[in-house]
Amino acid sequence: MAAVLDTVRAFFAPTTYTIDSETPADVVARENLLDRVMGPERRRKSSEKIRRGRLPAEGLALVARDEDGHVIGTVRLWNIEAGISQQGTLVEALLLGPLAVDCTQEGRGIGGALMRAAIAEADRRGHGAILLVGDAAYYERFGFSGEKTRHLVMPGPSDRDRFLALELRSGWLDGAAGMIVASGRKLG
Repeated sequence: MAAVLDTVRAFFAPTTYTIDSETPADVVARENLLDRVMGPERRRKSSEKIRRGRLPAEGLALVARDEDGHVIGTVRLWNIEAGISQQGTLVEALLLGPLAVDCTQEGRGIGGALMRAAIAEADRRGHGAILLVGDAAYYERFGFSGEKTRHLVMPGPSDRDRFLALELRSGWLDGAAGMIVASGRKLG
């Protein structure tokens, strides 16, 4: 009952938020938010295994903050290799996730704002494509589809219908085939 009341209060409360770059001071708040929203099983997902031991792509870790500066949403993108091209070269791309918004802030467009900001920043930085594992009905509105992932494979168990991609550069994933592997900066 308390959770329902908190959600109702949040819905009627005037809340503004800003999208900002994640800072080292946000780590604990972000991890607590992810635990609340996704639960401890989030660490067992195939996407999480790809991210383990890595840093997000440069400039592509974003948070939503409420008017008091508290983290109420998060999205991060990670460097990956999305198989190889028809010419035999590695296809660099990004893996999005996780995207999460505090349960008390749902329905305010924060997730959508984080997605649009992440896509725009990835595009501005010259990346060619973003891949993710998620709800197709939600991510299709941002241009994601399963069309460009049909010859790509996520390691470990994963639902094929939830493996989606968005090309930021037309044709970036044309002919790409193979296993998704982590790349980019390592922790420590």
